[in-house]
Amino acid sequence: MFPAAADAVPRPRPPQDPPPRQQRDAFFDNAKYLAIVLVAVAHAWEPLKGDSRILEGVYTVVYSFHMPAFIVISGFFSRSFDMRPDRLKRLVTGVAVPYIVFETGYSLFKRYADHDPGMEISLLDPWFLTWFLVALFIWRLTTPIWKLVRWPLPLALGIAMLASVTPDIGDDLDLQRVLQFLPYFVLGLVLKPEHFRMVRRRSVRIAAVPVFAAALAVGWWAVPRMNTEWFYHRNAVQEMGAPWWTGPVMVLAMFGSSLLLTACFFAWVPGRHMWFTALGAGTLYGYLLHGFLIKGAGFAGWFDPAWLHRPAGELFVSALAAVAVTVLCTAPVRRVFRCVMEPDMNWAFKKEAPDMAARAREQRTAPREKAGV
Repeated sequence: MFPAAADAVPRPRPPQDPPPRQQRDAFFDNAKYLAIVLVAVAHAWEPLKGDSRILEGVYTVVYSFHMPAFIVISGFFSRSFDMRPDRLKRLVTGVAVPYIVFETGYSLFKRYADHDPGMEISLLDPWFLTWFLVALFIWRLTTPIWKLVRWPLPLALGIAMLASVTPDIGDDLDLQRVLQFLPYFVLGLVLKPEHFRMVRRRSVRIAAVPVFAAALAVGWWAVPRMNTEWFYHRNAVQEMGAPWWTGPVMVLAMFGSSLLLTACFFAWVPGRHMWFTALGAGTLYGYLLHGFLIKGAGFAGWFDPAWLHRPAGELFVSALAAVAVTVLCTAPVRRVFRCVMEPDMNWAFKKEAPDMAARAREQRTAPREKAGV
């Protein structure tokens, strides 16, 4: 009797360990690191490519897929974005605040380092590489709409095609780039993990070799025949002096070719943990900081020596840019600049209700949404 009664008394449960933190996927960190290296190297090529048809051909091939790859990953990791207060706060502190800081910083840097007193600080006119933060802010805010409509990717392509023939959009917030790169972000939203596994099959890796070889040949052929501005997606077709109908055609053609090369790039990205995998968490730091090195070197005339415009010099500049952006992605650099890249701004927001606070704590146990860079 007594033992049975004792068994009926509920015993205190032993303390349970918190749920394990979900680990980051090495493939995506590897892809982001390799893409940011290509971004930095391509920026370093810009002062040199005019002297080499081969280098300019390689430059156009790299430019056709490195930002699309970034944007596709950004869209993929934005799938869970909604209008929850904690996610909106993350968007403000992780995207809007860095944009304000770095747009101001780049404007002042050009004004004084390049002796350009006419360079104004304008948050409506992104300079150099800060456009991506504006675009990411707008894309993420519109994510619930893209998850709601029935055919998001065709709709995004239609918007990009219309933007390409609408010069009246103007330069505010670099909206041409925002709209013309939009399909890549929407594509990332609709992709699933199995799609990335498909392109990482051995057969795809092998097929990517002749595809990239053909792309390099086409890039070399196109150097004297094609305006590089097409790859930047920052102008309407009328501003490039081409017939209006070429705008929509080029949007579709470049989306197809960029998607093909992006798939080849993903096919070659290793899925296992590499020495550079941890650097994938800091690619936004490398992206925003390497511009000061590239532009500073240009302002100082460091690209002027003739030997840098020869093959050996081009390889040296490429290696130097790759090493520099790698250093900028490391943990010590991230600790120094975290105050502006990931600031703690709880003082600026209203206190969350208890249920919202609990949901925010649950969110912090999952991988934090990154900008995709």
